[in-house]
Amino acid sequence: MTATGVRHVSLRSGVYADSVRLMQVSRDVGAREGVTAVLVAMATPLNLELAAGMGLGPGDGASPDQLLIAIEAADDDALGAAVAAVDAALAARERTAGPAQAVPLRTLGAGLDALPTDGPALAIVSVPGQYAVAEAADAIAAGRSVLVFSDGVPVEHEVALKQAARDAGVLVMGPDCGTAIVSGLALGFANVVRRGPVGLVAASGTGAQQVSCLLDVAGVGVSHVLGVGGRDLSEAVGGLATIDALALLDADPATERVLLVSKPPAPSVAAAVAKAAAELSVPVSSAALSAETPDLTAAVEALLRDAGVAVPEWPSRPAALRAAPGAVLKGLFAGGTLADEAMLIAAPVLGDVRSNTPLRAELDLGTDLSARGHVVVDFGDDALTVGRAHPMIDPTLRLEALARIAASGEPAVVLVDVVLGHGADPDPAATLAPALRAAGLPAVVALIGTEADPQGWSRQADALAAAGAAVFASNAQATRHALDLLGAAR
Repeated sequence: MTATGVRHVSLRSGVYADSVRLMQVSRDVGAREGVTAVLVAMATPLNLELAAGMGLGPGDGASPDQLLIAIEAADDDALGAAVAAVDAALAARERTAGPAQAVPLRTLGAGLDALPTDGPALAIVSVPGQYAVAEAADAIAAGRSVLVFSDGVPVEHEVALKQAARDAGVLVMGPDCGTAIVSGLALGFANVVRRGPVGLVAASGTGAQQVSCLLDVAGVGVSHVLGVGGRDLSEAVGGLATIDALALLDADPATERVLLVSKPPAPSVAAAVAKAAAELSVPVSSAALSAETPDLTAAVEALLRDAGVAVPEWPSRPAALRAAPGAVLKGLFAGGTLADEAMLIAAPVLGDVRSNTPLRAELDLGTDLSARGHVVVDFGDDALTVGRAHPMIDPTLRLEALARIAASGEPAVVLVDVVLGHGADPDPAATLAPALRAAGLPAVVALIGTEADPQGWSRQADALAAAGAAVFASNAQATRHALDLLGAAR
C-alpha cells in the first residue's frame, strides 16, 4: 500500500456499455467508503488521458473496444469491495440486457440491416463523438431519423448530417441532444408528462424539461419533444433541424400548437426560423430566451392563454428566509438553459453576473469557477462533464462548490436547480438537503419535474423544504424570489 492508497487498473475485452451507464457505475462505486478515485469507461483516447491524469493509466496497448476499470482506495479491503461492486453492476446489466445475439451486431448499420424495412423509424447514437458521425450517417442512409446523444461532433459534420437528413426526408436530433419525447416515449433526460396537443422543438434540454413539466401541471400535455441540439440555432448550423422539426410537427395530426424553446439564438437564424414558422398551418410561438424575453414560464403562460386554458398557480413550498446584509447571488445549476434564464432575469436587477457561460465574454469566471460577488455556474457545461457524469446524475462538483461558498464567509443567497425525471439522480434531495442544512445559507430551489416522475415532485419538494429551502416549480419564479431576498437585505 502506498501513501496514496492501493490501486486496481485493468482492461477487459468483449465488454461494452454506453457512457451514461458507465458514468453511473463510476458514481455509485466512487461513493463507497474508502474509495478515493474511480473511472469505469471505454478505453478511448480521451478516457485514457483522464485515467493518466488520475495516476491510473493502464499503460500501452489499450484499445477503444476495451473496458477500462481504474480504482484507487484507502486499503485492500475497500479496493476489493469496489472491484466486486463494479463486477456486480456490469453483471446486472448483462442479466437485464436480454438474450444474447447469435452474431453480435457491432455497428448501427449492421443492426439496421438486420431489421425489417418497416422496423423502428428512429435510431439513437450514443458513442464517442469521433465515431458518432459514421453511425448517424448509416441511419440516415437507411431512411431513419436519428437522435445523436453524443457530443464532441465537429460543427461542420453536424451541418453535413443535417443536410443529408433533409435530403432523405428524416430528422437529426442533436448532436448533444439529451432530451426528447417521441410519441410518448421519453429519451435521454426527460420527464413523465401527459400526452397532449403541444409540440416542442427544443435547442435546449433542460429548457424543454421546464416547459413540458409546466404544461403537465396545467393539464396540457405534449405530442412530441424534438430536441435539435444546442448549436442548431447558431450561425454555423442555421437552424437546419429546427426548420425540419417544425415541418414534421405541422404534418402531425396530434399537434395543434408548437412552442420553440432555446437559449438565445443567432438573430439571422431566428429570423429565418420565424419566416419558416409563418408559412405553417400550426401556430408556432417562441420561448427563445433573450434579454427581451428572459422567462420560460411567461412563454408557457402566454401559450396557455392563447389556447383558452387557465393559467394555474405553479407549485411551490414557501419558506421564511432572510438574507444577510450585503448578500450576493450564488447560482449553482445543472441545466445550462436554466442558468441562462436566471442570469437574464437577474442581470437587470443586480448588474454584472460572473459565469463559466457568461452573458458577456468579459464576465467569464475562468477555470476556478469562483469569484466574489454575483456568480452563476453551469455545472452541466461540456467542459465540466468530460469524463464524469452530468450533474443531474452526479452532484459531487456542485455540492463541493456549495461547501466552498459556505466556508468563504461571503454572505449569499444560493439558487440551485434540481431536475427530475428519467436518467436523473433517483433521489437528489438525499444529498442536497443535508448539504443545504450544513451550508446554513438561505437557499432557493427550482425543482423541475412532475408528480409522475420516478422521484416524485412533492416528495423531493417536501424534503428540500424540510431542509429550510424555498422550492418553486418555475425557475423564473425561483430566480425572482432569490432577487427579492437580496433586495430585502439592502
